[in-house]
Amino acid sequence: LVYYPKCVLAHSVMNNNFHVSLNYTINMTENSPTGTLVMKLNATDPDEGVNSEIVYSFTLYTSEKTQDVFALNPNTGEITVKGTIDYEDMKFYEMHIEARDKGKQPLLGQCKVVVHVTDMNDNYPDIIIQSVKSTVDENIPVGSVIALVGVSDRDTGDNGKVSLSIHQEGSKFADLILTKTLDREQQAVHNLILTAVDGGTLSRSGTASVIVHVLDTNDNAPVFNKTNYTVKIMENSPIGSLVIHLNATDLDEGSNSDIKYSYSLYTSEKTQDTFNLNPSTGEITVKGMLNYEDFRIYDMEVIATDHGANSLSGQCTIKILVEDMNDNHPEISIKSFQSPVNENIELDTVIAVVSVSDKDSGDNGVVDLHIPDNMPFKLRESSDNYYELVVSELLDREKVPEYDITFTVTDRGSPPLSDNETMTLELLDVNDNVPQFPQSFSTIRVMENNAPGALLSSLTAFDPDLHENQYLVYFILEKEIANTSMSMLFSINPENGNLYALKTFDYEIEKEFLFHIEARDSGSPPLSSNVTVHIIIVDQNDNAPVIVSPWRAHGSVVEEKIPRSTDKGSLVAKVIALDTDSVHNSRITYQFLQVTDATLFSLDQYNGEIRTMRMYSYRDPRHQRLVVVAKDNGEPALSATVTIKLSTVETAVKAYSDMTEVPLEYDIFSDLNLYLVIGLGSVSFLLLITILVTIVLKCQKPKPSKAAPPCRNSVISERNSTIADSTLVSNDAYWYSLFLAETRKGKLVVRQPVPKGSRYIVSSIPRGTGVTDTSDSAASTLQVRLIS
Repeated sequence: LVYYPKCVLAHSVMNNNFHVSLNYTINMTENSPTGTLVMKLNATDPDEGVNSEIVYSFTLYTSEKTQDVFALNPNTGEITVKGTIDYEDMKFYEMHIEARDKGKQPLLGQCKVVVHVTDMNDNYPDIIIQSVKSTVDENIPVGSVIALVGVSDRDTGDNGKVSLSIHQEGSKFADLILTKTLDREQQAVHNLILTAVDGGTLSRSGTASVIVHVLDTNDNAPVFNKTNYTVKIMENSPIGSLVIHLNATDLDEGSNSDIKYSYSLYTSEKTQDTFNLNPSTGEITVKGMLNYEDFRIYDMEVIATDHGANSLSGQCTIKILVEDMNDNHPEISIKSFQSPVNENIELDTVIAVVSVSDKDSGDNGVVDLHIPDNMPFKLRESSDNYYELVVSELLDREKVPEYDITFTVTDRGSPPLSDNETMTLELLDVNDNVPQFPQSFSTIRVMENNAPGALLSSLTAFDPDLHENQYLVYFILEKEIANTSMSMLFSINPENGNLYALKTFDYEIEKEFLFHIEARDSGSPPLSSNVTVHIIIVDQNDNAPVIVSPWRAHGSVVEEKIPRSTDKGSLVAKVIALDTDSVHNSRITYQFLQVTDATLFSLDQYNGEIRTMRMYSYRDPRHQRLVVVAKDNGEPALSATVTIKLSTVETAVKAYSDMTEVPLEYDIFSDLNLYLVIGLGSVSFLLLITILVTIVLKCQKPKPSKAAPPCRNSVISERNSTIADSTLVSNDAYWYSLFLAETRKGKLVVRQPVPKGSRYIVSSIPRGTGVTDTSDSAASTLQVRLIS
């Protein structure tokens, strides 16, 4: 509240002073902020000019603090707060203020201003603590005084009225007097907060704390975490291994909480020998060796005692279970074992009886017995931990003569342990294998002209049996060929199967033999098998070619005459040579060994035809000498030669042709009529005899297979691939070979004798075969082959 009093300026001639005419009373609250307007004085002066201008100033105040607290504006008369107003320092302020004008003889007036300070609740209550017991025993009696407390507040009235309270959660103090029993283990330190609150509208409070430490007394016994412990330990735990760490706790402190551990009871004297109890730490460790199979459970009681004046103790029971380790290997015991046995032993026969065991327990003591896979045996459990070894497959000593049977027993521990034992089963041989030849059909090639007694081949059979079941004897199965026994031709060593020839073979007479050889063991009963032997006689080049055309009556020179007018390419002569060897050795080639004029004649190296290469000229000599060699294909090659002397005849072609075509044939055949009749009769008789002999042999001889080679009596023409419908075989000492040669004008039939002591195959060759076509008609020839 601001007042604007009027200071009336009075004029006095006597003393020229203002007269105090007004008193002002102002109520101000303490702690008003600086600059707060207290009041504004308003003095009036009716003068004019400078005489009416007023200046305000303090003239008197009750305390020096007034000027520090209030300020007066000389021009406006405003009184404001300058410093701090504190009710507790000054409760009121009195000040005298004058108002003076600015005239030459200034006049003044005065007033008194009294400021009453109103108390504010700006002071906090104070707490005074005396006679504090900062440490007390936890067994201090209830009602004991902990501390003396006093309170004060500088404010007045309700602001200075203080109430005291103690705040602590779960506090056992009221006005710092113990109301409940203390327990250090629950709370060792009590922090008591004292709160003093005044009665102001906006109350203020003050706090103080009292810290009380509760001293321990031995009022708590040691307590284990559990009263009963069950511990498992492996039996292979090394000495010093920790079994269990016992931990007893004592809520007391200091020596009251120091604990010592000791045994109070144990089930066996072995306990102290097996386990060690550390009295300070409560650790139980392994002291001696553990063995599940000897002792499995240890029971003991342990007591924990503190070190207090009146010592207290607690106890627990411990059960130590020794767990089984897989430390015992399973064992195998062979109760019976039958060896050796026959290889034809029956299936499901018991060979051995085996028992197994294991000292461990649980899975460590459960065992499994097995034998290697892929064996012809199996295990059959007969009773608890007893097994029978029985035959599950047929045995064969020739494949496996003996078996190393390994019995392996394995327990189901972790890791598993095993043991094994090996027994050898020997198989006895029985005669159950037939002797076996490497091949069922053996082809042996024998060169003709072999020496008698020569080794042809070793026909050895194999028998996988043993001893007498393996000893073999070899035989030739008797068979007659053309009234000849095989034993007369061949011999075999009965012990080793070596086959020998007993005679010398001639390819031109005998070409092959077919028979059987048997191998028989010495078992009971004996077993046997045979091999088919095919003897093939291989031809040697042991026969030289024989020139049968042109025929030479005496010596080796043949004289021929040809017209001088012979055309180019005309057949002059044909050389025919025969070789009784086989195909390879009987292949004959022809060559000129000597020739008078090589430009006049040519010789076909395969068919032996001599032809003109050009027509005769007047410069060519009349007589020509040709030496032809016939050579076979053998190694070394054999040969024969013939010398042909050619003479030219100066005759006209037509006249020569007329003369030789009909009269010549007539003359020649007229001279040969008698011989031809005799020859044809002989041939017919020999043909009939040959047919009869062939029929008889066919009836006596079994029909050969399609794949079998021709027998030694078969006669084949190897000179030409074409075999005539009629083939004549003769043993006569003398043969005529007819050669129908082609000439330029007509045909000639030439009679040629054959050496004595020879046998020939005579085959007719169709027209046009094997002859070079150089004229209107091809020649028809007879092939003669010497075979003996």
